[in-house]
Amino acid sequence: MKKLLFLSVLFFTLTAMAQSLQSPADFLGYEVGKQFTRHHRVVEYFQQAAAARPDMMKLEQYGKTYEGRPLYVAYISAPENIQQLESIREANIAATGLAKGGKDPAKTAIVWLSYNVHGNEASSSEAAMLTLYELLQPGNTTTKGWLKNTVVIIDPCLNPDGRDRYVNWYNSVVGKNMNVDPQSREHIEPWPGGRSNHYNFDLNRDWAWQSQVETQQRIKKYQQWMPHVHVDFHEQGYNEPYYFAPAANPLHDVITPWQRDFQTMIGRNNARYFDANGWLYFTRERFDLFYPSYGDTWPTYNGAIGMTYEQGGHSRGGLGVITEDRDTLTLVDRATHHHTTGLSTIEITSQQAARVVQEFKKYFDASNEGRGLAYKTYVITTDQADKMAAIQKVLTDNQIRFGVLNSTSFRGLNYATLKEEAGALKKHHIAVSMLQPRSMLASVLLEPKSNLTDSNTYDITAWSLPYAHGVDAYAVKEALNLGPIPGGAVVNTVPETSYGYLIQYQSIASAKLLSKLLQHKIKVRVQEKSFMYNGKTYPAGTLVVLKLGNPNNLRETLNDLVKGTSIQVTPVATGFMDKGADFGSPDVKMVLPVRVAMLTGEGASSLGAGEIWHYFDQTLDYPITLIQAQDLARTSLKFYDVLIVPDGFYRALNDKANQDKLKAFVREGGKLIAIENAVAQLATDWGLKVKEEKGSEKSDEYAALRKYENSDREYLSSSTPGAIYKVQFDNSHPLAFGYDSIYYTLKQSSSLYEFMKEGWNVGVIKKDAHMAGYVGSKVKPRIKDGMVFGVQSVGRGSVVFLADNPIFRMFWENGKLMIANAVFLVGYPGASL
Repeated sequence: MKKLLFLSVLFFTLTAMAQSLQSPADFLGYEVGKQFTRHHRVVEYFQQAAAARPDMMKLEQYGKTYEGRPLYVAYISAPENIQQLESIREANIAATGLAKGGKDPAKTAIVWLSYNVHGNEASSSEAAMLTLYELLQPGNTTTKGWLKNTVVIIDPCLNPDGRDRYVNWYNSVVGKNMNVDPQSREHIEPWPGGRSNHYNFDLNRDWAWQSQVETQQRIKKYQQWMPHVHVDFHEQGYNEPYYFAPAANPLHDVITPWQRDFQTMIGRNNARYFDANGWLYFTRERFDLFYPSYGDTWPTYNGAIGMTYEQGGHSRGGLGVITEDRDTLTLVDRATHHHTTGLSTIEITSQQAARVVQEFKKYFDASNEGRGLAYKTYVITTDQADKMAAIQKVLTDNQIRFGVLNSTSFRGLNYATLKEEAGALKKHHIAVSMLQPRSMLASVLLEPKSNLTDSNTYDITAWSLPYAHGVDAYAVKEALNLGPIPGGAVVNTVPETSYGYLIQYQSIASAKLLSKLLQHKIKVRVQEKSFMYNGKTYPAGTLVVLKLGNPNNLRETLNDLVKGTSIQVTPVATGFMDKGADFGSPDVKMVLPVRVAMLTGEGASSLGAGEIWHYFDQTLDYPITLIQAQDLARTSLKFYDVLIVPDGFYRALNDKANQDKLKAFVREGGKLIAIENAVAQLATDWGLKVKEEKGSEKSDEYAALRKYENSDREYLSSSTPGAIYKVQFDNSHPLAFGYDSIYYTLKQSSSLYEFMKEGWNVGVIKKDAHMAGYVGSKVKPRIKDGMVFGVQSVGRGSVVFLADNPIFRMFWENGKLMIANAVFLVGYPGASL
């Protein structure tokens, strides 16, 4: 009787849950894939599911986007696991060595599914709802079995701002019935598209750099859990089938045999379902595991089985589209495929849970010993405290531990010379030991050169943090003894003065201070040449702020503005210098506020324009006006002092009237700043010549004979996907104020320009300047003896040429000062705000 009563209660409980837990179709009022679901409705579905099945699911908001949309993760597992969710998390973290704790050894597998990092790859969030429902609905006993030894974490949308941008646009242009003609307007998304976030950043390139608020919040949550398996759901062109792991070459050396083998095991399980349904797929092509800031590589370098799944569709997929095979690919198909691989991944992970947990611990056991790594210590050193603080922040954000050397005597590979040398420490230094939990990630981010096993890679091939941050570094084969970083917050107090101040100008922190000074209407001057005061030599670019003409509360204002920085502010008692220009000299120029505009819209790279927008909005905190390139003809440029043309190819700039307009703007005192491909487009108008390859004395008469099977790799010999080059800087020029004589640039093309005879060749590449990364055999000989950064004076104005991107993905930290110099210091065109 008691048993019968128990079964009756259980039956009615399950029935009640089944009734209260709605399917996506019941909740939304339409089948998933029949229309696009806005983010707030996806969130509401997850909220109702959490309310219906609190025994199996917890929903947590971990942040907000730039536009204020909520970011959530859902935890799904068997009721007994949900009850001890925190204990499972603690045991897993304890297994890594990242923290102590965990009463019991880790035994539960953790799978993290990330959807819709690219907003216009919009089938992912639809699939997330299907997967959630199948994990929770009481009738599915198969998934309940998986969840007994597995916790599933679902992030239904990593990029809600971009996704809603796409979904709202698509819903506004689709008719009563979808149009599957790929030429229909509903398949041609307008600029900037929904791929990127609010600032048009590609969030799938930001995992390691954490420049965007969505990434910053997500990584903190990820680090609290450290899942064993991570899937990043994407879409590719609509004519492509489905891609899943195993990944293509190149794979970084630190990726373990187990990580490679389990990718294959997961791939075979996915293939089993796709084969049964007759769905096409491919593996081991195109999507590699090398660049460290993707949603598959960054988790991989953090011990997980990190994978990308790519469904055909993308923004041109719409609700349905005719493919080149004359089939109709629908949103229902796309969501179903992602739903299938999501469940398949959970299934195989659950089946191998004990092994997954065991191998995860082995990974971190090896990491804590630095096993298999050529270098056991990385030493980073600089004279600039703010540069050191910037690189420390990247390491800290990635939970990479560092300290200081107990002994200053060591030998290592010098990043500047690529030779084994005795170490020479500057004023500030840190050392990163590879005997720590994050040693694999640290090695990937810091190593001077990464071993590239296949040049056919998906992204840049060099990113070493010391080069990106412009600091000296040594890679040391021995494990050096380290001590803790000296404690204490930075205290920077501006002393009293009777006359004025000298302000150090050597990093982006100094440029941010200059931006604030100008917006506080503080009069600022800049020394164009080095000088000596009170026995100390100061470099060109040093800022001068005098009491004369500035508010009475100057010292208090400076104190507020330098708080938390290490910028040196030195009082001066006179304008008479020991050597060099006195403050009344023509070599001491006034720096006035400038009115800045930037071309965006048609023709502009949305990512390139987004970097500049983010730089002004979030880094400099300085106003910028965004002008649609297609509106240039009717825009009055007299209201601006600086016009930035970011990477792109602009139809508007081919118009003769617009060309003449820009020339008049510069001649009358304006400043034009062109970046990357915009330099190439504007080069002819300003007399800049592309450096051409000199003809070879010998030519190969059989060069036209090619093998068809190599057709997909032929372009590699002419490509430069992202390599680091040494640039010789004329740091006496305002564009290079605050820099050393050497700057490291990230070259993503072979673009190089002949030395200007009448302009200033501020940054040039000479012979043997290649430092790291892949460069094709046909273009490598050409990348020498040319200009990459330059300035030309025209009339009363200037044109600044930045052939390489100084702030690539906002992680190329050392280039940020160059943009500020171009805006504020080159040409001094100031006007009142």
